[in-house]
Amino acid sequence: MSKNFNLIGFLSLVFAMFIWASSFIALKSAMQDLGEYTVIFIRMVTASLCFLYFIKDFLKYDFTKSDIKYIFLLALFEPCFYFIFEAKALIYTSASQAGMITSLMPIITAMAAGFFLKEIITRKLIFGSLIAMFGAVWLSVQATTSYSAPNPMLGNFLEFCAMICAAGYTIVARYLSNKYSALFITAIQVFIGAVFFFPFFIYEISTSSMQFTIEALSWSVYLGIVVTLGGYGLYNFALTKIEASKAAVFVYLIPIFTVFLAYMFLGEKLSSKELIASALILIGVFISQLKVKRFRKVKA
Repeated sequence: MSKNFNLIGFLSLVFAMFIWASSFIALKSAMQDLGEYTVIFIRMVTASLCFLYFIKDFLKYDFTKSDIKYIFLLALFEPCFYFIFEAKALIYTSASQAGMITSLMPIITAMAAGFFLKEIITRKLIFGSLIAMFGAVWLSVQATTSYSAPNPMLGNFLEFCAMICAAGYTIVARYLSNKYSALFITAIQVFIGAVFFFPFFIYEISTSSMQFTIEALSWSVYLGIVVTLGGYGLYNFALTKIEASKAAVFVYLIPIFTVFLAYMFLGEKLSSKELIASALILIGVFISQLKVKRFRKVKA
């Protein structure tokens, strides 16, 4: 039974990373006509509306003061602070440099999981993470990008802050998954996210010139329903089956899926070095998931 659960968790993470990779194309398309905070707010509201049906089920939980504290901490990590740091980082630095910083997230999560959750950090996990990190950095360097980098030092620092938030989110979500369902964890973060980003939306819509086109709104709704509900739902579900330190390694799959989606939808070509880097990421993820087998001698 545990093997089946591990397989379900593995597949959930793979699909979650694929969905999250598609968010880069969706976000890029939506922000051509709308502001960044407006897109995020529409995303949060759309996802929140989908969860209204489940509110009665959510109220059945027995919330403690400690649980409420961790729930707010979860939402502050992500989507609140994470989206702020991520959006601002790409203004000052290039996507390739931000990708290098992103590759540090699984290592940060693994170390944090070992410290806070007392998860065992195996040599295979560390070795696989290092291989995948090298592949992710190489892929980020080789990938062509059109983003400008007026202040890369500031941008990279903001992206690093976003990765700390992502690692913190994973740890808290793993802790809350012992009591709450993945559906509730996903819902509560979008509810709080909608309230959090509402003032940003009001400020942006009153100070910036935007066009609420059907295309931009469609991409924003896609981000809310498919990316937020589907991506975070699958990721939170996987955290009930797989340790946080191992789940974080799957983040390395995002650059691979992003490159291939960009090739399919944006016509960007793949170089041989990008293909090799993608293969390294897959190998690293595979090694990190291997279990340590111990053999014992049996006396006749």
